[in-house]
Amino acid sequence: MIAEFFRNIFIFPLLNLLVFFYNFIPDVGIVIILLTVLIRLLLLPSFHKGLRHQKELQELQPKMNEIKEKYKDDKERQAKALMELYSAHKVNPLNSCLPILIQLPILIALYQVFIKALNGQELEGIYPFITNPGAINAMFLGFLNLAQKNVFLAALAAILQFIQSKMMMPKKQTQDAAGKMMAIQTVYVLPALTFVFGIQFPAGLMLYWITSTLFGIAQQYYFLRREAKQVLYGNKQ
Repeated sequence: MIAEFFRNIFIFPLLNLLVFFYNFIPDVGIVIILLTVLIRLLLLPSFHKGLRHQKELQELQPKMNEIKEKYKDDKERQAKALMELYSAHKVNPLNSCLPILIQLPILIALYQVFIKALNGQELEGIYPFITNPGAINAMFLGFLNLAQKNVFLAALAAILQFIQSKMMMPKKQTQDAAGKMMAIQTVYVLPALTFVFGIQFPAGLMLYWITSTLFGIAQQYYFLRREAKQVLYGNKQ
């Protein structure tokens, strides 16, 4: 039941959208890039909200550290004080994880879509109003097979993930020991995991991840630049 729901809500719509674009642009790599940009534009509000909440949490970090130090021997009182702090500033720590939680089912669905679409076999699950091309050529720009694993794309995805993670780190080191350890894991472990998993997945999924990360870097650059302008000139900008 859950598997059928997931196919109907995520896998088949994404597959049909990919085939729809492929009918007009017979290069699946370009189609994947267009599909990625479209998905990121649709999810733009949630990603922007996640960045904003992440910044709010970073600003609260000194007060959070004070509470943790003050109630280090009373975890129950510490948790209550932190919740009161979040409530007073109208911050929900889970909101910073929203983009990841939203993108996870899309990643799982795209993996299934690329398995179905790039295996060279007859396409199944195409809607009646979508022209079925029969099969999709997995070559990107005539030389890169997106149905196969690709170490170069996995490495590029890891490098871009490292750049994005570094951008997300606060310039002022206000974290406690646990916060610093989490920051290290985000900056170094996440890119490493991206590479390890990337070399095991079809290159089409890595092309999606690369495009999505580039979009995220551009979005974050815009967000940080706008925040810097607000600091310099106030809210008039």
